[in-house]
Amino acid sequence: GFVVADGRLVATNFHVVDQELDRARKEHLVVFIGSGQQVEYRTCEIAAQDEHHDLALLRYGGTPLPRLELGDSSAVREGSSIAFTGFPIGAILGLHPVTHQGIVSALTPIAIPARDSRELTTTRIAALREPFEVIQLDATAYPGNSGSPVYLQDTGAVVGVINQVFVKGRKENVLRDPSAITYAIPARYLRDLIERL
Repeated sequence: GFVVADGRLVATNFHVVDQELDRARKEHLVVFIGSGQQVEYRTCEIAAQDEHHDLALLRYGGTPLPRLELGDSSAVREGSSIAFTGFPIGAILGLHPVTHQGIVSALTPIAIPARDSRELTTTRIAALREPFEVIQLDATAYPGNSGSPVYLQDTGAVVGVINQVFVKGRKENVLRDPSAITYAIPARYLRDLIERL
Protein backbone atom coordinates (compact mmCIF):
# COMPACT_ATOMS: atom_id res chain seq x y z
CA GLY A 1 0.00 0.00 0.00
CA PHE A 2 0.88 3.68 -0.01
CA VAL A 3 0.06 6.79 2.00
CA VAL A 4 -2.67 9.15 0.73
CA ALA A 5 -4.96 12.00 1.83
CA ASP A 6 -4.06 13.39 5.29
CA GLY A 7 -0.88 11.31 5.68
CA ARG A 8 -2.60 8.87 8.05
CA LEU A 9 -4.35 6.72 5.46
CA VAL A 10 -2.84 3.83 3.52
CA ALA A 11 -4.47 2.78 0.26
CA THR A 12 -4.29 -0.91 -0.61
CA ASN A 13 -6.41 -3.70 -2.08
CA PHE A 14 -9.37 -5.09 -0.21
CA HIS A 15 -8.17 -8.64 -0.92
CA VAL A 16 -5.02 -7.85 1.10
CA VAL A 17 -7.02 -7.19 4.29
CA ASP A 18 -10.20 -9.24 3.89
CA GLN A 19 -9.17 -12.06 6.24
CA GLU A 20 -11.03 -12.35 9.54
CA LEU A 21 -8.84 -11.40 12.52
CA ASP A 22 -8.83 -13.36 15.76
CA ARG A 23 -8.87 -10.62 18.42
CA ALA A 24 -8.66 -13.26 21.20
CA ARG A 25 -5.25 -14.24 19.81
CA LYS A 26 -4.33 -10.54 19.63
CA GLU A 27 -4.27 -10.41 15.83
CA HIS A 28 -4.23 -6.86 14.44
CA LEU A 29 -3.73 -5.16 11.13
CA VAL A 30 -0.46 -3.28 10.92
CA VAL A 31 1.31 -1.13 8.36
CA PHE A 32 5.08 -1.25 8.06
CA ILE A 33 6.93 2.02 7.62
CA GLY A 34 10.50 2.32 6.40
CA SER A 35 12.71 -0.24 4.70
CA GLY A 36 15.64 -2.54 5.27
CA GLN A 37 16.60 -2.64 8.97
CA GLN A 38 14.89 0.70 9.73
CA VAL A 39 11.32 -0.56 9.92
CA GLU A 40 8.59 0.28 12.39
CA TYR A 41 4.99 -0.76 12.42
CA ARG A 42 1.76 0.93 13.41
CA THR A 43 -1.51 -0.77 14.19
CA CYS A 44 -4.34 0.28 11.94
CA GLU A 45 -8.01 -0.29 11.24
CA ILE A 46 -9.96 -0.49 8.02
CA ALA A 47 -11.39 3.01 7.61
CA ALA A 48 -13.22 2.37 4.34
CA GLN A 49 -13.54 -0.41 1.79
CA ASP A 50 -14.82 -0.93 -1.71
CA GLU A 51 -15.02 -4.66 -2.34
CA HIS A 52 -16.35 -4.22 -5.88
CA HIS A 53 -13.24 -2.29 -6.95
CA ASP A 54 -10.91 -4.23 -4.60
CA LEU A 55 -9.83 -1.18 -2.60
CA ALA A 56 -9.39 -0.44 1.10
CA LEU A 57 -8.19 2.48 3.19
CA LEU A 58 -6.37 1.78 6.45
CA ARG A 59 -6.13 4.44 9.16
CA TYR A 60 -3.21 4.53 11.58
CA GLY A 61 -2.17 6.91 14.34
CA GLY A 62 1.00 8.82 15.03
CA THR A 63 2.86 11.35 12.97
CA PRO A 64 1.49 11.80 9.44
CA LEU A 65 3.74 10.48 6.67
CA PRO A 66 4.48 11.98 3.24
CA ARG A 67 1.63 11.18 0.90
CA LEU A 68 1.43 10.42 -2.78
CA GLU A 69 -0.71 12.62 -4.99
CA LEU A 70 -3.50 11.04 -6.99
CA GLY A 71 -3.54 11.89 -10.67
CA ASP A 72 -6.29 11.85 -13.27
CA SER A 73 -6.66 8.19 -14.25
CA SER A 74 -9.19 9.11 -16.95
CA ALA A 75 -6.34 10.85 -18.83
CA VAL A 76 -4.24 7.66 -19.02
CA ARG A 77 -3.83 6.33 -22.55
CA GLU A 78 -2.32 3.26 -24.18
CA GLY A 79 1.42 3.70 -24.44
CA SER A 80 1.75 5.89 -21.33
CA SER A 81 5.01 5.21 -19.46
CA ILE A 82 4.31 4.03 -15.92
CA ALA A 83 6.17 2.65 -12.95
CA PHE A 84 5.09 1.02 -9.71
CA THR A 85 6.89 0.54 -6.44
CA GLY A 86 6.09 -2.18 -3.96
CA PHE A 87 7.29 -5.21 -2.10
CA PRO A 88 7.16 -8.21 -4.45
CA ILE A 89 6.75 -11.55 -2.75
CA GLY A 90 5.94 -9.69 0.49
CA ALA A 91 8.49 -9.81 3.29
CA ILE A 92 10.15 -12.98 2.00
CA LEU A 93 12.97 -10.86 0.55
CA GLY A 94 12.78 -8.34 3.37
CA LEU A 95 11.15 -4.93 3.33
CA HIS A 96 13.08 -3.48 0.44
CA PRO A 97 11.02 -1.48 -2.06
CA VAL A 98 11.36 -2.51 -5.69
CA THR A 99 10.36 -0.36 -8.66
CA HIS A 100 9.25 -1.83 -11.97
CA GLN A 101 8.47 0.11 -15.11
CA GLY A 102 6.40 -0.52 -18.19
CA ILE A 103 3.64 0.94 -20.29
CA VAL A 104 -0.12 1.02 -20.30
CA SER A 105 -1.04 -1.60 -22.87
CA ALA A 106 -4.84 -1.30 -22.70
CA LEU A 107 -7.82 0.14 -20.91
CA THR A 108 -10.08 -2.85 -20.70
CA PRO A 109 -13.15 -4.07 -18.85
CA ILE A 110 -12.28 -6.38 -16.00
CA ALA A 111 -13.73 -9.77 -16.78
CA ILE A 112 -11.93 -12.82 -15.49
CA PRO A 113 -13.31 -15.95 -17.12
CA ALA A 114 -14.13 -18.95 -14.98
CA ARG A 115 -12.03 -22.05 -15.55
CA ASP A 116 -14.98 -24.33 -14.79
CA SER A 117 -18.60 -24.19 -13.61
CA ARG A 118 -17.63 -24.39 -9.90
CA GLU A 119 -16.17 -20.87 -10.19
CA LEU A 120 -19.40 -19.38 -11.58
CA THR A 121 -20.73 -17.74 -8.43
CA THR A 122 -23.53 -15.18 -8.45
CA THR A 123 -20.97 -12.48 -7.61
CA ARG A 124 -18.77 -13.45 -10.56
CA ILE A 125 -21.73 -13.60 -12.96
CA ALA A 126 -22.88 -10.14 -11.81
CA ALA A 127 -19.36 -8.76 -12.32
CA LEU A 128 -19.27 -10.19 -15.85
CA ARG A 129 -22.57 -8.46 -16.65
CA GLU A 130 -21.35 -5.06 -15.48
CA PRO A 131 -17.55 -4.98 -15.66
CA PHE A 132 -15.65 -1.80 -14.87
CA GLU A 133 -12.60 -0.55 -16.72
CA VAL A 134 -9.12 -1.38 -15.43
CA ILE A 135 -5.66 -0.43 -16.60
CA GLN A 136 -3.76 -3.29 -18.23
CA LEU A 137 0.00 -2.92 -17.95
CA ASP A 138 2.84 -4.40 -19.93
CA ALA A 139 4.92 -4.77 -16.76
CA THR A 140 5.81 -7.65 -14.47
CA ALA A 141 4.29 -7.67 -11.00
CA TYR A 142 4.49 -10.48 -8.45
CA PRO A 143 2.56 -11.62 -5.40
CA GLY A 144 3.19 -8.93 -2.80
CA ASN A 145 2.80 -6.12 -5.34
CA SER A 146 -0.93 -5.95 -4.60
CA GLY A 147 -1.74 -2.44 -3.43
CA SER A 148 1.33 -0.89 -5.07
CA PRO A 149 0.83 2.57 -6.57
CA VAL A 150 1.03 2.85 -10.36
CA TYR A 151 2.34 6.27 -11.28
CA LEU A 152 3.19 8.18 -14.44
CA GLN A 153 6.96 8.29 -14.91
CA ASP A 154 7.01 11.92 -16.03
CA THR A 155 4.92 13.39 -13.16
CA GLY A 156 4.85 10.83 -10.34
CA ALA A 157 1.06 11.17 -10.12
CA VAL A 158 -0.65 7.95 -9.00
CA VAL A 159 -3.10 6.73 -11.64
CA GLY A 160 -3.81 3.22 -10.40
CA VAL A 161 -3.42 0.52 -7.77
CA ILE A 162 -1.98 -2.90 -8.72
CA ASN A 163 -4.53 -5.58 -7.95
CA GLN A 164 -3.69 -8.70 -9.97
CA VAL A 165 -1.49 -10.40 -12.51
CA PHE A 166 -2.42 -12.76 -15.31
CA VAL A 167 -1.12 -16.19 -14.37
CA LYS A 168 -0.09 -18.62 -17.10
CA GLY A 169 -1.12 -22.12 -16.13
CA ARG A 170 -0.97 -22.80 -12.39
CA LYS A 171 -0.40 -20.31 -9.56
CA GLU A 172 3.03 -21.80 -8.92
CA ASN A 173 4.15 -20.49 -12.34
CA VAL A 174 3.81 -16.84 -11.35
CA LEU A 175 7.38 -16.66 -10.01
CA ARG A 176 9.07 -19.02 -12.44
CA ASP A 177 7.32 -17.85 -15.60
CA PRO A 178 5.59 -14.46 -15.09
CA SER A 179 3.20 -13.34 -17.81
CA ALA A 180 4.15 -9.61 -17.63
CA ILE A 181 0.43 -8.82 -17.85
CA THR A 182 -0.61 -6.82 -14.80
CA TYR A 183 -3.88 -5.10 -13.95
CA ALA A 184 -4.48 -1.95 -11.89
CA ILE A 185 -7.61 -0.36 -10.50
CA PRO A 186 -7.90 3.24 -11.79
CA ALA A 187 -7.18 5.91 -9.17
CA ARG A 188 -10.59 7.53 -9.73
CA TYR A 189 -12.17 4.72 -7.68
CA LEU A 190 -9.65 5.36 -4.89
CA ARG A 191 -10.41 9.09 -5.01
CA ASP A 192 -14.15 8.28 -4.69
CA LEU A 193 -13.45 6.07 -1.66
CA ILE A 194 -11.39 8.82 0.02
CA GLU A 195 -14.16 11.37 -0.64
CA ARG A 196 -16.82 9.04 0.81
CA LEU A 197 -14.69 8.64 3.95
